Amino acid sequence: MTADRPPFRDPALPVDARVADLLGRLTPAERLALLHQFTPGVERLGLAAFRTGQEALHGVAWMGPATVFPQAVGLGASWHPALVRRVGEAVSREARAMRAKDERVGLNVWAPTVNLLRNPLWGRGEEGYSEDPALTSAIAVAFTRGLRGDHPTYWRTAPVLKHWLAHNNETARDTSSASVRPRVLHEYDLPAFRGAVEAGTVAGVMPAYNLVNGRPNHLSPYLGSELRAWTDRELLVCSDAGAPSNLGDPQAYFDSHEEAVAAALRAGVDSFTDHGTDSSVILGRLERALERGLIDQEDVDRAVRRQLTVRFLLGEFDPELDPYAQESAYDTAEHRALAREAAEAALVLLRNEPAGDGTPLLPLAGGGRIAVVGLLADAAKLDWYSGARLHRSSPLDGVRERFGADRVDFAEGVDRIRLRTADGRALRVPDVTDEEPGRDAEIALDPALLAGRTDLPPLTADAEGTVLDLIDWGDGVLTLRAPDGRYLSVAGDGLVRASADEPGGWVVQETFRFEAHGDGHLLLHLGTGGYVSVAADGAKVAAGREEAGIFSVETVERGEDAVARAAAGADTVIVVAGNDPHINGRETEDRTTLALPPHQDRLWRAAHAANPRTALVLVSSYPYAVPDAAAALPALLWTAHGGQAAGTALARVLAGDVSPAGRLPQTWYGSDADLPDLFDYDVIGGRQTYLYFDGTPLFPFGHGLTYTSFGYEGLTAAVDGDAVRLSCAVTNTGAVASDEVVQVYARALAPSVPRPHRALVAHERIHLAPGATATPSFTVPLRALGHWDVAHGRWSVEPGPYEFLAGPSSADSRRTVRLELAGTAPGPRPVLEAGIGAADYDEQTGTVIVDRSRVSGDAVTPADPAAPGTLLFRACDFGDGVTELAVTAAGAGEVTFFAGTARDALARVTVEPTDGPYAYVLAGAPCHVRDVTDLRVELRGPVRLAHVGFSG
Repeated sequence: MTADRPPFRDPALPVDARVADLLGRLTPAERLALLHQFTPGVERLGLAAFRTGQEALHGVAWMGPATVFPQAVGLGASWHPALVRRVGEAVSREARAMRAKDERVGLNVWAPTVNLLRNPLWGRGEEGYSEDPALTSAIAVAFTRGLRGDHPTYWRTAPVLKHWLAHNNETARDTSSASVRPRVLHEYDLPAFRGAVEAGTVAGVMPAYNLVNGRPNHLSPYLGSELRAWTDRELLVCSDAGAPSNLGDPQAYFDSHEEAVAAALRAGVDSFTDHGTDSSVILGRLERALERGLIDQEDVDRAVRRQLTVRFLLGEFDPELDPYAQESAYDTAEHRALAREAAEAALVLLRNEPAGDGTPLLPLAGGGRIAVVGLLADAAKLDWYSGARLHRSSPLDGVRERFGADRVDFAEGVDRIRLRTADGRALRVPDVTDEEPGRDAEIALDPALLAGRTDLPPLTADAEGTVLDLIDWGDGVLTLRAPDGRYLSVAGDGLVRASADEPGGWVVQETFRFEAHGDGHLLLHLGTGGYVSVAADGAKVAAGREEAGIFSVETVERGEDAVARAAAGADTVIVVAGNDPHINGRETEDRTTLALPPHQDRLWRAAHAANPRTALVLVSSYPYAVPDAAAALPALLWTAHGGQAAGTALARVLAGDVSPAGRLPQTWYGSDADLPDLFDYDVIGGRQTYLYFDGTPLFPFGHGLTYTSFGYEGLTAAVDGDAVRLSCAVTNTGAVASDEVVQVYARALAPSVPRPHRALVAHERIHLAPGATATPSFTVPLRALGHWDVAHGRWSVEPGPYEFLAGPSSADSRRTVRLELAGTAPGPRPVLEAGIGAADYDEQTGTVIVDRSRVSGDAVTPADPAAPGTLLFRACDFGDGVTELAVTAAGAGEVTFFAGTARDALARVTVEPTDGPYAYVLAGAPCHVRDVTDLRVELRGPVRLAHVGFSG
């Protein structure tokens, strides 16, 4: 290399050599500066400024207009990896094209989210793909492959998987701990991440805000022992926003921020996302950590190497060779068509029965009038991670376009009200002429936009007032809208204005709640927590109840009355219900119920009472429990918010231009009573998801109908090396061309431990013309049939009979085949060799797993120190007998041991108070037991049991 072209600029050298050369040219201060999300440039080396992070879950987000594809859960509902890969390609091409015009657009994309949708009340469920790890992994591999690109050296974008690990609650998300036992960890949570890492399609991961087994995810030992063991490539770990500060603040896991950032860096976090663009806070903490010897230069260099590796892969240092440098595909005809295709593929037909004439209600045939009604009938909702929309298509838009506007009637179904003050006046929205767009729900990065508009006059009050549209989104959360379509909102000055195009923002300023007060109501503004009152200068939010205004609600028209009129005059009614992704279930906010909001429940009932030919279309980020609708209505459909082409896609399915073939990516339960506690992460013990749920779901995992029928024949299975090869003939036996999602499940017929009722091991979405047959084949690794053997600390495939089931859903098996596998026999637990790790239990009641130390290891403690907790270890082999046991424990309490089902204690150990939760002591007791028997352990008090050893 010449002096003006150093080795790191030589594309002929291996990437690791180029990284090492560049790293060696950086000063210690320059290296440290690279640890913050926003890194400065180094002019003397020609190193540009760089930032990690660009949201791209279903389109380029937050950076202005971009193609908006269906929400991630909708992409999961497609069960179509090939399609999802094309979506990933389109998103990454637009990211490149947008970056060419705006350097703020990043190429290190924080997507996809692979957290499993174990509980449908999780507020961020819209961001994930499925409750099943195999389906989630398949969709994630496809999306990241599209994001990465096909070039062997250079990446179009560098995807980061979110959120490591076991993260499914927004309530107390930065302080709660998920108790995840080894079987759930290895069989459920880790596989969702592993596939894309092993496929080489991701640049890294982002840890979650919560703790797992008492330890913050940003200190997860599994970043090293699992994640980085799956590949020999460098992986970049980017912190979630503000999470480094959480370690020392709400989590109080360390006494100082210096200890916190040092621990995170040593655990494997490479890029610190904290304090926005101000890097001085984090860098100051890291500098002091270096000075105190909490970290050393190698810790810093290791993280910098990982960051620089990503930048080399993105072609930053080889612009002349980067095959993606000139990418310009943006809002192309191809991308618009793909958005529509993805929205069509995501639609799930849940029910389709005759409506009086003997034929299924859908697809709609012939002429006649169509009433499109409901709170989402003319809505095209975006979510927090959407980009600004280039095109809009609501269900009403789509139906009018497809069937003709003259055939379509519309009733939104809002309640129309006046709000009167105690002196009889009513709130008035001033008339304004406003040519500028209001604050839109398409989120911008400008904080001034998020704060709301202040250039419009506030609401006043007079004798007549203004009739407002009231929408009740459930849980008493309301939005109020002026006749010009603008929502009531509150800006930083506390005044109430009709100023927002849609509810939105990180803190939604367009939501209210009525609180009964005397003979009227107080109007609580949920964004600020204050109450609305009317003063001489207009309506404003007051801090306390004593300053609040008292309002009476005058109903001008009920929404169900308008819906009933429209339904009565139509031949077919399409009711469109669902959620606004910014309200009642979103990042920072979990849902409280599966029920459809009462307002929307009234609307479909009113429509059906007026016209039995009524279909309900649920457009939502998550499942609903709608057993009455499922029983009463002839047709029921679900789709996630489908992006810019949602309405067109829905209309094409309603018309029969496209046969629906989406499948549910998560179980739809019949009621809240079917759900475990939101904080219960034990899918096995809690009998959660389709894998273990023992009840009858409203609609099962994988369910979805089409406009035709399919026959399954000739399912075969044979062992071939370390895999099972399967094939099945599938024939379209109906009269309509359609996709079919062929699903293959497996189950162990004689397991020694609790196993899933059935588990998805393969699937393929195929298209068949009427009468056509396809014979898809599948390769299922034997590993996929195994489980984590806690007794021996290893993955195990047991010998014995297994059954494979093929069909269109998890509850509809058309063909089955059995296969005898020669696996590893499950021997008894070898307790004399290494004792028993407390977290390696077979069953438990009343306990949680906690951190044995701040760095690694697990212990078990009662969930409630005032109540006992029990652990069960099956088939413990004590050989010829032991005479003593010893517990490794901290805290204080009592540990009692029982053999088998005996009531008399085998041994009892009292643990005296130790010096803190990590000050473990060894305490012993006589214990006489032999042969193979179950061991039951009872914990009392705030004791933390880590290990039990035996001797004698």
